Amino acid sequence: MFKLTSLNLNGIRSAASKGLQDWVAQSKPDCICVQELKAQATDMQGRFEEIAGLKGYFHFAGKRGYSGVGIYTRHEPSDVIVGYGSTEFDAEGRYVELRFDRPGRKQAPRLSIISGYFPSGSSGEERQAAKFRFLAEFYPHLAALKETRDFVLCGDINIAHQEIDLKNFKGNRKNSGFLPEERAWMTELLGNNCGMVDVYRKLQPSATDAAYTWWSNRGQAYAKNVGWRLDYHLATPALAALARSEHIYRDQRFSDHAPIIVDYDWEP
Repeated sequence: MFKLTSLNLNGIRSAASKGLQDWVAQSKPDCICVQELKAQATDMQGRFEEIAGLKGYFHFAGKRGYSGVGIYTRHEPSDVIVGYGSTEFDAEGRYVELRFDRPGRKQAPRLSIISGYFPSGSSGEERQAAKFRFLAEFYPHLAALKETRDFVLCGDINIAHQEIDLKNFKGNRKNSGFLPEERAWMTELLGNNCGMVDVYRKLQPSATDAAYTWWSNRGQAYAKNVGWRLDYHLATPALAALARSEHIYRDQRFSDHAPIIVDYDWEP
């Protein structure tokens, strides 16, 4: 089995201080996609280029202490793609893709693992408008990629798709992350036109409280499990069909997000 993990770190230095490296060493993922590094290349040198023997590949934001994504892997990629070609959003460090192409492989000879971090619009109208611009240009990128290769996009999508994906759905219909336009974007991505698969929902179609991956730091949201499902594995159908089990890890807190782990019956 190939163990693939995704985790929004909310700062790699902060997550490291809470035991991230020890947990990765113990859980032994083949690959871990991380988001919100909040670090630059100079901050990573000598500390975080590798974690528990997994080599890291990164896309840093131009702005210090902001965004940034990475993928740590046991396996050498055949190619590394940093950014998805966006004039606006590549400067924010939101996309890194590792390709594991092997012509002789029976399943998915052209295969990618992507770590993505979608913008949040919760800080106000300006960032919500930016989030909509991101969604508008990212959808055709994923659709085009799907035409040429199999892939799984792991990351903080910052959208709760369905009512079962957050605790207080009635009170959040006008809030970023659960806006009708955002949910419609997800529906379109997972619909017949694009045909991507929400891997967690494939394995757990009706889970509610157990599905949450993010909790506000306000009040006692985590203690009361007043959460949202914001972290996803979004895969092409061929890869999604190979997903065998999932787990949202809550025994330790490395950030305001929980790691989501999926075991796939394939090899890179």
